[in-house]
Amino acid sequence: MHERSLPASPNWYCSRCSDVSSGGLLGVGAKNIIYLIEASASSCELVGHKDLVSGFSFCQHAGQSHICVSSSNDGSVRFWDSDNKALIRENAAHQTPVAAVHWSPVDKNLVVSGDEKGIVVCHWYHTGDTTSFFPEPRTIFCLTCSPHTWSTVAVGKKSNTSILKKNEKGCYLASGSKDQTVRIWSSAKGKGVMTLKLPYVKKRGSAVDPGVKERLWLHVHWPKGRPTQLVSSCFSGELVMWDLTRTGKQRWTLFGTSSEGQNHSRIIFNLSSVHLQDDRELLISTSMDREIKCWDLASLDCCWTLPTLGGFVYALTFSPVGAGCLALGVGDNMIRVWNTLTTQNQYDTRSFWQGIKSKVTALAWHPKKEGSLSFGTDDGKVGIYDVFSNKPPQISSSYHRKTVYTLAWGPPVPPMSFGAAGGKPSCCLYSCAGEGVILQHDPTKLSGEASDIDKLIRDTNDIKHKLSPHTDLSWKPDGKVVAIGNEDGCIDVYQAPSLKLLCSIQQHHKIINTLRWHHDHSSLPELHCLLASGSSNATVFIHDLHSVIENPPESPVVLTEPYRRLCGHTAKITGMAWSPHHDARLVTVSYDGTAQVWDVLQEEALSNYRGHVGYLLCVDWSPVDPDVIWTGGKDFTLQEWRVSKQEFTKPPKATFEMQRKSSAVIKSKDKPGACFNFINQLQLNVFLKLGLCMFFFYVTVWVCPCVLDLNLLKKKKPRSMLPVSTSMDHRPKEDLLQDCINLASVKYSNGETESAMETFGTVCLHLVRRCLTQLSLMVEKEGHVEAGHYDSVVYLRLWSGDLEGALQLATEKGELSDHLLSVAPMAGFEVWSRTVEAFVKQLCLQEQYLKAASHLLSINKLYEAVDLLCVLYVREAIALVKARLPADEPVLTELYTCWAATLEKDGHFSAAAKCYLAAGASFDAAKVIARKNDVSSLRTAANLARISGEVALAQSLALRCAKDLAAALDWVKAQEVLSPQESLLVHRLHLGVAELLAAMLADSQVSSQPCVSSHPWASRGERHVSIQDRVRDVWERQFGVSQKSAGHRGAGALLQELKSVESPTPTANIPLRQVQRPFFGVYTVCFQIYVAVTGAIVPFIHTLFFFHSSGDVSVCSRKHPKTLHHTETEAKAAADSLQAFVHYQHLYEHWWSNAIQIQNGCSRSAVDSSPGDEVKDKVVNGGVSEEGVCPATRLDKLDFDASLLLSEQHAACQATQRSVIEIQERLAAMVLQHSRAQGPQLDSGEKEPDTPTQISNSQGSADTECPAVVSHPEQFDDCPFKRLYFLSLRPEDQETLLSLSSKMSEHQKRLADLPDTIKVQLHTQHIQYEIIGGGAASS
Repeated sequence: MHERSLPASPNWYCSRCSDVSSGGLLGVGAKNIIYLIEASASSCELVGHKDLVSGFSFCQHAGQSHICVSSSNDGSVRFWDSDNKALIRENAAHQTPVAAVHWSPVDKNLVVSGDEKGIVVCHWYHTGDTTSFFPEPRTIFCLTCSPHTWSTVAVGKKSNTSILKKNEKGCYLASGSKDQTVRIWSSAKGKGVMTLKLPYVKKRGSAVDPGVKERLWLHVHWPKGRPTQLVSSCFSGELVMWDLTRTGKQRWTLFGTSSEGQNHSRIIFNLSSVHLQDDRELLISTSMDREIKCWDLASLDCCWTLPTLGGFVYALTFSPVGAGCLALGVGDNMIRVWNTLTTQNQYDTRSFWQGIKSKVTALAWHPKKEGSLSFGTDDGKVGIYDVFSNKPPQISSSYHRKTVYTLAWGPPVPPMSFGAAGGKPSCCLYSCAGEGVILQHDPTKLSGEASDIDKLIRDTNDIKHKLSPHTDLSWKPDGKVVAIGNEDGCIDVYQAPSLKLLCSIQQHHKIINTLRWHHDHSSLPELHCLLASGSSNATVFIHDLHSVIENPPESPVVLTEPYRRLCGHTAKITGMAWSPHHDARLVTVSYDGTAQVWDVLQEEALSNYRGHVGYLLCVDWSPVDPDVIWTGGKDFTLQEWRVSKQEFTKPPKATFEMQRKSSAVIKSKDKPGACFNFINQLQLNVFLKLGLCMFFFYVTVWVCPCVLDLNLLKKKKPRSMLPVSTSMDHRPKEDLLQDCINLASVKYSNGETESAMETFGTVCLHLVRRCLTQLSLMVEKEGHVEAGHYDSVVYLRLWSGDLEGALQLATEKGELSDHLLSVAPMAGFEVWSRTVEAFVKQLCLQEQYLKAASHLLSINKLYEAVDLLCVLYVREAIALVKARLPADEPVLTELYTCWAATLEKDGHFSAAAKCYLAAGASFDAAKVIARKNDVSSLRTAANLARISGEVALAQSLALRCAKDLAAALDWVKAQEVLSPQESLLVHRLHLGVAELLAAMLADSQVSSQPCVSSHPWASRGERHVSIQDRVRDVWERQFGVSQKSAGHRGAGALLQELKSVESPTPTANIPLRQVQRPFFGVYTVCFQIYVAVTGAIVPFIHTLFFFHSSGDVSVCSRKHPKTLHHTETEAKAAADSLQAFVHYQHLYEHWWSNAIQIQNGCSRSAVDSSPGDEVKDKVVNGGVSEEGVCPATRLDKLDFDASLLLSEQHAACQATQRSVIEIQERLAAMVLQHSRAQGPQLDSGEKEPDTPTQISNSQGSADTECPAVVSHPEQFDDCPFKRLYFLSLRPEDQETLLSLSSKMSEHQKRLADLPDTIKVQLHTQHIQYEIIGGGAASS
């Protein structure tokens, strides 16, 4: 039906809105229409959906490749025959908008669709049956059928997941995301196998409207037959080809690099590919820049670009200077200029958007200057573009208040026509807008003020009355006269330049929409003065103004009959154009959706074009081809068609306007006031298989714009206040005419005529007599009471002066309003106060507490207003009290306390603390902040308590905070927390000792926990410096505690304060790393060390160390059972004990570090000895022969003083303690042996301990068989009974009870004679066995 066309833009943010058939036919969903586009870019439409098309898919099976399916927001799924452009079947199985549809690549009869409620429907094409199932109540945004099995479908939900109805293995998934990556997933492995980072191929934001926020839409497409190549979109509309086999950083190739301008300028929404029969592989892309591009996958170059339109085509016009240059004004806020005569690219268009912020509704080329294009917009702006440059447009400083409907170039009129010939413009721009004003703009000085030509018209024609609003104007091509159409249907013709009125054409009775003069290059001069006019009454009138123009009359002429009348359209006329190739041939477009070609002189309809969907808005005749016409309209399309090829000659009889009103067609989004509902961007994965490769489309889905019908939003007509009087106006026409006679009789009679009153009645006489008005209002009140319209009764009482009665009625019915309250003071203060209180109760029932409190303030009830706000608006209540009452008002404290309790209950501790502080409850404020129990909260609470004078609470909170910080090894902040409070000095000293020990243990690698922060003085020092010296130095330098300190810094005061702190029960299982924990408050560590300032270390709480076989050291603390005095000997003993354990750890590390060297030396000695030497090795006196001893190996020197480990006194003490233990064991063995000699019977539930069979009960057998065994009783440590038994059989143990008791007394006496410092301060027992003993160490 048409030659070329610019289709509507593909719908944005739809998951699957385009597809390509195997024959190369592209289907694109745009608005509610499906456009079918051949590879040559010619298009046609499939029309039928009533709402936006949300999905489209071709059948890819042989024999059915011409069948396609579409889904829409109207809930329908339609099957189409693309060859015949006909609808096959429509299914309405969905009750909500359909989100996606796909034709199964396995089953040629299966189509699957999903809607916003989560319902999936299977459609069987050959039978027409449908099957629905509801997997889960989540909105479906995309789906696709499996390429392997017909029974498997992937459904994309809002949660960004794909739900597979049947597992498929061995597939690869390509997905894209807003995180700017493309990921390849293996369904067999269940994890990602490759990640591709999007490249920055050009500066982001270039060639993009800065007023539009750029959104990343990453679309991924796996072409058929290319398993190792992947196509994806990029940031700003670029396309890249990924080579999955290539290694390195750049694994991609950019499309369209052979020349500039091939790529899209904005994000890409859909990609689809096809393999044609000529072995060409094409890729089709749709973008936000409203262009459809076709790419050759072999060369990665763009084959063709098809521009699309995103709004109504409001205006189109050919340039009178540049042949074939067509300008389009579109509702997507852009101007397109199309060179229709180019041979290389038949869609050679340029878009202009700079300076345009609304719909382009009017265009006009300059009649002489090439490339100068004026435009008008929906927001009243007028400007001029130079289409051959990249400069922004010139914008007139004079704006219209409403939409610009018409632009026209014409000769200047006063005041612009005044002045020298070189100073005045040769041609001016005239604009007519919706407010009915025509402005004259100087194109050379658009920054100047435009003039209103109405002033010149009044002055020239001496017009006193108000001029009718103007709706259109048209200058005659020779510039002698101008025709102006008005809102009342009148057409005025003025003579230039004075704008003298020549004639007034009064033939139309509705608004004039368009005016056009016949061209002046006709062969018949009498045709030059033909004026065509179109209005909203669907009839085109032709006016012959030859006589008026050639012989201007002295006074204006009124024309009431047209020269020709063109009837046929069934709706209002919106545009027209005279053919430049014919005489008296006119084309018109109308709201009936057709374009009609007329032979004006014969009043004959020649051709009718019906290719558009919806009404038409503009038309122009081709300047080069007499048979070609261009039209544009509501369907977002521009269409080129030939007059000779049209099937119809006249418009259809049924009016399109009636069809539009009766149908459920949704109004376009370009209609003013339309509503849109865009939902947040969601990302879904959809899979499809082409050839041998399984792949997934990455799809980011936006719900299609939901456009509402404006008819549904129209407000209901308000109810009349005088329904009885209004009903009188709806009587028959004869009665209404008689009312006019009666009304005139009553009004102009000298006295009241009883007969007239009886005839006319009292209802309408209120228009004449005041007394009758009261009667009429009474009648109206009774009618409203009967109907239950009490609000109307209130207003009628108010109008009649019964203010108190109106307020009383509104109060009873609960219909008080702000208006009634505003007039209540007129009835007196008491009535007003009572009304306010009633209105407050009414507002409280409606939960409008803020408004109710404000009204209470108006009658000076402040406390009641505060109580009312406390229900939900405590903050506002506090603000009210602080603004209106003194600062010491008790109610303010109550409000803060109440609010604080609420906030604390809801977990808003910081806000609650503020309220407590405002109420003067600083203790509660500190406590509530500390409830979070984190470091920052505890520190803040401690500072708050300290500032407000809560000393005890401040100390407790500071200790808690320092405890947590020390546990995290953040020593610096722990000291900072305690430093503001002088009373916590002793805890700071303990913290310093802990930090020093932690540093020492960290240096020895005993502790593995990293330190967050530490002081410089805690860094590693020399090994030979004792810990007491380091502690003493730190205390003196950092904390100011020295030998001379007195008062609260004295040793006695610090000791007494520290003793008051309760310590936890010590255990032997606490790891050594807990030495690094704090030693104050509730102690979490079991070690304490106290340093006196007299130069010695005092054991305030004694330290107990245990060294395990694993090499770990556990430190725990306990109180000594008796009181110690502060003596230097005790202090030195405690320090030596602690230092010994630290040095032992260093010695242990040193010993093991040289173990390898010793072992290697022994190995070399064994190799050098002869094999026979092994036989000569003998044990002599329990020792080892010299041949068996490894040669001496030189060891590294110790870097610390190990003499402290060799303590004879401690060795003697430990030996005595072991002897006591051994005697206790022997006594126990004797008791056991004695009990057996007595022969007691074992209990029935007991079992006699096992004993070796070779040991007899006689003395002789014990002497001969047991020495080797009994000499090592420790081998029976796992069995206490065996150990006691063998101890009783040792030869040297055959002593009496008296002798053993005597030995026990001697040992206990020795222990009693030892100093307390030796018995209390522990020393490691392993020193003697493993270090000093030597032999045991080597074993």
